[in-house]
Amino acid sequence: MASKKKEKWEELKNAEKKYQSLIQKRNELNDVARVIREERDMLNAKKKELLEEMKKFKKLRDEAVKQMKQHKEMRNKLQKQAKELIEQRRKGKKAIIQSLPLRIEELRADIQMLEYKQETTPLSKDAEDRIIEEIRAKREEYERLQKELEKQKLVEIDLSDKERAIDELFKRANAEHEQVQHYYLESQKYHERFVKLVEEVATLINEANKKHEEYVEVRNQAQEVHKKAVEMRAKIISIRKERRKQWEEAKRILEEQNIKARQLLYDDKKIEEHAEEALAALKKGEKISISG
Repeated sequence: MASKKKEKWEELKNAEKKYQSLIQKRNELNDVARVIREERDMLNAKKKELLEEMKKFKKLRDEAVKQMKQHKEMRNKLQKQAKELIEQRRKGKKAIIQSLPLRIEELRADIQMLEYKQETTPLSKDAEDRIIEEIRAKREEYERLQKELEKQKLVEIDLSDKERAIDELFKRANAEHEQVQHYYLESQKYHERFVKLVEEVATLINEANKKHEEYVEVRNQAQEVHKKAVEMRAKIISIRKERRKQWEEAKRILEEQNIKARQLLYDDKKIEEHAEEALAALKKGEKISISG
């Protein structure tokens, strides 16, 4: 009986020790999971900030592109008007006298258009080389004609209203062309920043997803350990109930024996009978017990 009680006591102590170990492990896993969750949340918060920054730079880029298109349309419109006036003036003057300055102006317009095309249009290397060569040839012709014009003795050219208008139109077209270049470079700057942010956001999303998977894994481990702790606690409660039941049963038996012993004290006949039984037991080498 004593050996069985000792076994139960050892079983209870081991169960309680195991339970405390499980609780400690569960708490440690929960702490790790909390740290991982905080790291994941920090990554998501950073991603949210970058997404807002992406929206800002996309808006700036789109606005710059819009401005570039507006100035491009105005520049083309002014150049078209200037060329129309050039054609009208050409028809009204002798070819030899008028063709040289008009050709120079046409070359200037062509060079400007080619330079814009080179700067703003995606081109293959061969196509870009051809444009560069065309610009070089036109620039050489432009410079040659400029020198020839200076040599000409026809210095008294009547600057009509059309000529002044052409100059003004080209002046305004040049100003619009500068704005086109300005907004093109600005849009490129914003676009490069936007693309970089897209890459950073993609990296953060990947890292956050990995952190979330890690968090879920550790959390599941903690839940599994918690489940084992609950089972161990139920086992402890069961052992305690069993020990309590045994203790109450022993107490009940002891109380019954005490009652019988008190009854014997007041029953001479019983005392005599019990004495005889005890004597007989002693002779047989048996233990003496108080019974009714």
